[in-house]
Amino acid sequence: MPRNVRCSLVQAANVQPPHLSLEEIKQAMVDKHLVYIRQAAEAGARIVCLQEIFYGPYFCAEQTTRWYDFTEPVPDGPTIRLMQETARKHRVALVVPVYEREQEGVFYNTAAVIHADGTYLGKYRKTHIPHVAPGFWEKFYFRPGNLGYPVFDLGFAKVGVYICYDRHFPEGARALGLNGAEIVFNPSATVAGLSEHLWKLEQPAHAVANGYFIGAINRVGVEPPWNIGEFYGSSYFCDPRGQILAQASRDKDEVLTADLDLDMIGEVRRTWQFFRDRRPEMYGALVKA
Repeated sequence: MPRNVRCSLVQAANVQPPHLSLEEIKQAMVDKHLVYIRQAAEAGARIVCLQEIFYGPYFCAEQTTRWYDFTEPVPDGPTIRLMQETARKHRVALVVPVYEREQEGVFYNTAAVIHADGTYLGKYRKTHIPHVAPGFWEKFYFRPGNLGYPVFDLGFAKVGVYICYDRHFPEGARALGLNGAEIVFNPSATVAGLSEHLWKLEQPAHAVANGYFIGAINRVGVEPPWNIGEFYGSSYFCDPRGQILAQASRDKDEVLTADLDLDMIGEVRRTWQFFRDRRPEMYGALVKA
């Protein structure tokens, strides 16, 4: 039988200004996304992925310890527990990016993966952490991920996660493919300018090199008071041939839904045989410090 999997990506603008309490900011964004998750489920989506640290603004535009209070344990924090209930209610698997607190002072940029029955399957922690001007001061907030490149079996699809800046590094994208990923989700927060040119180059290239589908998510809008640039949306799905199947708008909230034919993975991999023709014994120099 054909293995068609309907998936949705949610891109959204921040709701509340940063001067409000963190609780108000978080609640507004959670409420907003609950509506979009319901819409995706009603459209028949079986997997829904949210954007990077979905429940607030891109606070890495400044360096202040206030945002440390935005962290939660994963999976035992309130947001993941709520999303487990939401997944169970709508019978939809969820990829939920949050700001994780492992212990006080140890924080990660994390995405939890939740089965459609509400079971927490595990998490991915962002591996590559940028710290570049202007306005991407992530090393102030996040420790580099240490969980490798896990792949989560939903029963009907195997999914992996790469987060934002990770997409500039082909090594982890390859590891996800070798670990069995059929769909890789990349929740992001990226602004117009230098990276926009790469937005539709790098991830289709990863899809081709590894023979899997990619769902790339970016938020929308300009976020005062930082105003570091326009988050240009343009979330999309691409197939293992690098072709973009569906793309969201640039400047508005949107639930982007597409059907992914997972049978294409076998067809493409049997054609190109990139995994067969790899030469890992020749690549040792790539991992020398």
